[in-house]
Amino acid sequence: MLHVQGPLLSIDVSDRTAETEAIDEVASSFVGGRGVATKLAHDRIPFDADPFGPENRLYFSTGPLQTSIMSFTGRMNATALSPLTDGLVSSNAGGFMSRPFADTGYAAVEITGESDDLVAVHVTDEGVEFEEVEDLRGATVSEVGEYMDEEHDLGDENLAVAGPAGENLVRFAAIITTEHRAFARGGLGAVLGSKNVKCVSFRGDSRREVDVPDVSMDVHREASTADHVMKETGTVSVLDYANHVEALPTRYFSELSFEGSAGINADAISEKKYKKGTCSACAFACKLPTRDEESGLTTEGPEFETTMAFGSNAGVDDIRSVMKSNDQCDELGLDTISCGDVVSAYLQAEDEFGNEELIEELVEKIAHREGVGDTLAEGIDRIHDELGVENWSVKGMEFAAHDGRALNGQGLSFAVANRGADHMYGEFYSLEYPLVGDDKALDREGLEGKPPKLAEKENLNALKDSAVICKFSRDFVPEDRLERLLDEDYERLQEIGARVVELERHFNNQRGMDREDDRLPYDLPDFEAALDEYYEVRGWNQDGTVPGSRIEGGGPAPADD
Repeated sequence: MLHVQGPLLSIDVSDRTAETEAIDEVASSFVGGRGVATKLAHDRIPFDADPFGPENRLYFSTGPLQTSIMSFTGRMNATALSPLTDGLVSSNAGGFMSRPFADTGYAAVEITGESDDLVAVHVTDEGVEFEEVEDLRGATVSEVGEYMDEEHDLGDENLAVAGPAGENLVRFAAIITTEHRAFARGGLGAVLGSKNVKCVSFRGDSRREVDVPDVSMDVHREASTADHVMKETGTVSVLDYANHVEALPTRYFSELSFEGSAGINADAISEKKYKKGTCSACAFACKLPTRDEESGLTTEGPEFETTMAFGSNAGVDDIRSVMKSNDQCDELGLDTISCGDVVSAYLQAEDEFGNEELIEELVEKIAHREGVGDTLAEGIDRIHDELGVENWSVKGMEFAAHDGRALNGQGLSFAVANRGADHMYGEFYSLEYPLVGDDKALDREGLEGKPPKLAEKENLNALKDSAVICKFSRDFVPEDRLERLLDEDYERLQEIGARVVELERHFNNQRGMDREDDRLPYDLPDFEAALDEYYEVRGWNQDGTVPGSRIEGGGPAPADD
């Protein structure tokens, strides 16, 4: 089986030491990326760790396909104990950092401890340098990029940055790379900030040799030549349809469609897009560099989830306002989904939907924990009573779009996902709109027959996050190509993905999470029966916990190389 090559680099920022450790068995069992990081985190982070404490460990990891030039491989993984969900969370970012990371020759990099001084950690194939950067305290992402370019000839693609939000321990702070790409969900930027690390850089010339099958070039060629709507307007291409089927959260989830959708939809984005954008080695080019000529605002996006969170959910029908919120979050280091939802919750509490000036002010206050921003920085789960609004979160994570009240299988996916109310964990919405062919499409209503398919989708996504392959490769990397790329049969790949999901669940169980955390703020038909079936498919207990016997042994046996 194809898997990532190289050792683990473990960095302790408390005493500024670094050492390498062979992890061949972990790599051969879990492929790379999220799988390798999850196994390491499960075994090395204490179950009773404080997310903001020195004992928490943050992992950066990539997969075997980042040694290729195949489209859909310009991404990488980050994993840690989340300060937002209090469970294990992996987050996935695109951009151009995966190749500089692969050039260091490490399969994974682990950061632990807590520095006394604000530092930048420079990782190369020759070792690690710790640079005190007190002058960068409070610096935005672009300011850090300018400094690293001038002082070290490091580009934005070399950097993983904690903005002011990460320094100030905002629970949904993101790690930003390549200027606008984010390890967004779960607050991993706050984990980096808690360690007093402003940024981590990666550079080297020691990329490991991995023999990637020739089918990778077929994928690359088809990605280049395909006529696909996402090449023009990215993920926001789905907004009008989501609005049509009443799956677009509006005014803090109080409505399911938005009368102002024309102001924030794909056509509105198209008017602002001024060039093509992509990730490393990807010919699909679905990113959205945008510019508002009148104000001079330039950003990337917003993607669909951001147009929901700062658009329809906030009662805003002006794409320029959403672009501004998107750019603020990128500069300050914030997850746009959680931040937009939190802002929308406050707008509801104050009856201020559509107040664009207030939104801009709130984002700044959240990042710096100033005034009411200090409260909002805690996330909806911790503050909804104080605001007097409903708790629109699962396991502490704010909801993405693709509303489960319209897409019932996606609702179940939000409930059971180990990292909370995130759309990409199970990505079940793609079957229910549908965004797939008729042979794979499912009825939007009801949960009958969906739990087994949801488990399969979760397993597949965990496997793709381990390889690492973009989720938008679904039309280009079907099961047979995935088997050829990774040199393993689909059943075995499903087992690896299932093991990743199970290790996440077991870690969270040890922190007190169980069936009571697999809940939604709305009712779905036959939900309890669907939960029972999902647990049965997984081989878990009916209280949502993983039997200890399933964890013993450490994971799938290493495949033959």
